[in-house]
Amino acid sequence: MALLPNQRQISVTKVSMKSPKSDAMYWRTQPYAVRLAALESIRQDFVSWRYGAQPGFQRIYTVVKR
Repeated sequence: MALLPNQRQISVTKVSMKSPKSDAMYWRTQPYAVRLAALESIRQDFVSWRYGAQPGFQRIYTVVKR
C-alpha cells in the first residue's frame, strides 16, 4: 500500500497487562535530543488534531511609538 506524503502507517500490538514495561526503559536509553524531538512531534500532532490548524497569533499587532 502506497502512503501519501501526509499519511502515516499505524500498527497495533496486543500485549499482556502482566508483561514488563519496556517503553520506559527504551526512552531512558535515548539521548535527550531524540526524546525532545519525539515529544515535539506528539505535541504538533495533538494541536493539529485538537484545533485543526497550526498554532499562531490570532491577530497582528503593530506597536506605534508616539
